[in-house]
Amino acid sequence: MKSILIYLHVHQPFRLRHYTIFDAGLSHDYFNSDNDPNMSNRKILDKVAKKSYLPTNKRLLQLLKDYPEFKISLSISGLLLEQLEAWHPEVLKSFQELSNTGRVEIVAETYYHSLAFFYSRSEFETQVQMHRDIIKRLFNQEPTIFRNTELAYNNDLAAWAQDAGYKGVIAEGWDQYLDWRSPNYVYTPISAKNTKLLLKNYRLSDDIAFRFGDTSWSEWPLTADKFSHWLSEDKDATNFNLFMDYETFGEHQWEESGILEFLKALPKEWLKTPEHTFMTVSEAIKSIDAVGDIDSPNTVTWADTERDLSAWLGNSMQRQAIEALYRLERPLLDLNDWSLIDDWRKLQTSDHFYYMCVKWFEDGDIHAYFSPYDSPYDAYINFMNVYHDLKSRLVENGVSV
Repeated sequence: MKSILIYLHVHQPFRLRHYTIFDAGLSHDYFNSDNDPNMSNRKILDKVAKKSYLPTNKRLLQLLKDYPEFKISLSISGLLLEQLEAWHPEVLKSFQELSNTGRVEIVAETYYHSLAFFYSRSEFETQVQMHRDIIKRLFNQEPTIFRNTELAYNNDLAAWAQDAGYKGVIAEGWDQYLDWRSPNYVYTPISAKNTKLLLKNYRLSDDIAFRFGDTSWSEWPLTADKFSHWLSEDKDATNFNLFMDYETFGEHQWEESGILEFLKALPKEWLKTPEHTFMTVSEAIKSIDAVGDIDSPNTVTWADTERDLSAWLGNSMQRQAIEALYRLERPLLDLNDWSLIDDWRKLQTSDHFYYMCVKWFEDGDIHAYFSPYDSPYDAYINFMNVYHDLKSRLVENGVSV
């Protein structure tokens, strides 16, 4: 039996509004940027909902009705769910309709899409629990598989996940630790023998997520029958892990590229062979035996050519900003003011630090695509203006920082 595992990550941050040093002390409304279409959280969500979430959910729901074997897995950040509840309940309902089929699994993650695992284990665990709570409330699911923000993974994360009761972790299938091995199998973390590891096949995933609409690509156009044939050529594989951003469908790859037609045709082509099927991530973890151990002493992510944390922590601006933010943790939590805590946690979202990346060439183009700022330096200055105002609010409440 050969299985396709489609896992899609759904996330939108609360972007900061244009916040100058002159705003500090006068306004604490950091995230309301409706006057700027490039930074307006609501307007950006309006666009993505129309181009991606609604049409893709409609297509997925029809596939689930047409093909009993078709299954997918999703992770949805708490921040996006907040925005959907406030501004687009019809989109939230469309995700709930997918979940209600019983063949769409929700994966656990941090509520705020943060890098807290690397800075504060207690804060990390709080955010994971917050995410579990909102998934239970909105989808009546209790996740058994974990994904860390940006698939940031190492041996320590695997050990934590096992101790927290998760049956499996999903991560990037990077050559650095796979070496000669294939991501098309289930593995065991060397640090957590009672859990399992599913690794993204980045070549096949990126054929869809990044190369699909590239007319200069030697394999363009990518069709469902061609793609299914590629997978069938791997005679010994058990699982093909296609992990990507949900916004691949309709936003990163526009509907005009044919991406939704590709999605529609894939189950039909793949299921023409009797021993082919689809699985959720927990089904694969439960039913497929691990073929070996994976040792990952260094952190691996699914971003950029380096596949490390350098997209968020690779320069002094990024490190200074995030380290300053986490230094506020203890005095801020002791104050127990939810408005301050929520602002602080929204500032932890990894997107803010991603915008400060100064990489060039191919990775730099990708960073620029997602950033609402003219430059990484503008992103840093804007963030630090907000940070200083947040810090001043603590001081005003008698907290020494």
